[in-house]
Amino acid sequence: MAVEGEPDCTRADDGGGGLITGQRHTWPDERRAGVSITFDNLGEAAELELGLRSDDQPLGGHYSVTNALPIVLAELAGAGLPATFFVEGLNAELYPEALRGIADAGHEVAYHAWRHEDWSLLEPGEEEANLARGLEAMRAIDLTPAGFRPPGGLLGESTLELLRDRDLSYCSPVGTGAGIDTVVVLPFAWPAVDAYHVLPPFAPLRQHFTGSQEAGGPDAVRDSLLAAIDEALALGGHTALVFHTWMVELEHDAMRDVLSRVSAGVAAGELWVARCDEAARCIASRPAYFADPPQMDRTSWMDPA
Repeated sequence: MAVEGEPDCTRADDGGGGLITGQRHTWPDERRAGVSITFDNLGEAAELELGLRSDDQPLGGHYSVTNALPIVLAELAGAGLPATFFVEGLNAELYPEALRGIADAGHEVAYHAWRHEDWSLLEPGEEEANLARGLEAMRAIDLTPAGFRPPGGLLGESTLELLRDRDLSYCSPVGTGAGIDTVVVLPFAWPAVDAYHVLPPFAPLRQHFTGSQEAGGPDAVRDSLLAAIDEALALGGHTALVFHTWMVELEHDAMRDVLSRVSAGVAAGELWVARCDEAARCIASRPAYFADPPQMDRTSWMDPA
């Protein structure tokens, strides 16, 4: 398991410098699959952007920071697992101590737009301004994000080049197949997102994928994220498991079961678990294993048709 420092990507050959065959990719220490545990959103940023909170309400003291985040950090510590937190840049102004606390606990803090703007709706100039504002705010509190996950999951036509030019090493949009396309791409799939199985706005997306708008709730979160791990093992690939920090009290048992499965996979020698920045460094250092380009999913969670 990679928690800090550079990942050991040098122990995945056959001893003679050749690639090990029999699986799609080979991970450090000859693990069968790569897993990154991720958490999206923090504070009231998304509520402001989605119109769920008025702009004149006082900011600060959001329960996702005061109540939920300590639970998440305690569960990760208990499981001995690293994670990546994709947070909105506004949090660097509202909750600098919380963001530094995430980093001090050995986790990664990455960028998730300034105020959870739907990235696919931004013009190129708006993308550039949004990214610059967020990175400046985070760097002002001594955090240097290496990666980006677009709210809504979709990238703009020039996003990858923009990330490269801003010295970010990876992005995590919706899609399949970790690989390299200008920067390292660590996709997530909608069924591996907790909110997909719970929130009413995702009903059209559930209809699109399953033929039913029914929300499966925490049980479906557990089952689907465990299935994502099994699929990664079967394919020798990478999976990004997506939780939302503010949902932890609803899905506490489900999250604990998923973390327990990941810990067991590490102990059994089958899973390599790494923060997204570490996974990106590993992929970038072994491009021969990732010759197939990542596939971007253009399915919008708001309008999947």
